[in-house]
Amino acid sequence: MPDEHAATGSAEEAASGGAITRDDVAHLARLSRLALREDELEHLATQLGDIISAVARVQEVAAEDIPPTSHALPLTNVFRADEVRPGLTPEQALAGAPASEQQRFKVPRILDEEA
Repeated sequence: MPDEHAATGSAEEAASGGAITRDDVAHLARLSRLALREDELEHLATQLGDIISAVARVQEVAAEDIPPTSHALPLTNVFRADEVRPGLTPEQALAGAPASEQQRFKVPRILDEEA
């Protein structure tokens, strides 16, 4: 059985800018216990290479003078400003309640005292 760590160098090489090879994908598939056909190995090698290239481009763009953001687009608050308005009095709020006690809605107990 081949050494499982033998392809580590080529995977690290690929992550640092080298191309992902069919053998790298085969090694990763073995480690992941995935059975891949030859055409899938070639296809995935191309796709993984594209992904690594895209990540490398993003890392090049990141600069110290660009502040970190949590969203790609600027966000603005769409809510209205808070304003104090007159509300219901306790008597008005409780007027339709079937039962009230000490200016609160009175409801049947659903839990025992022990809970």
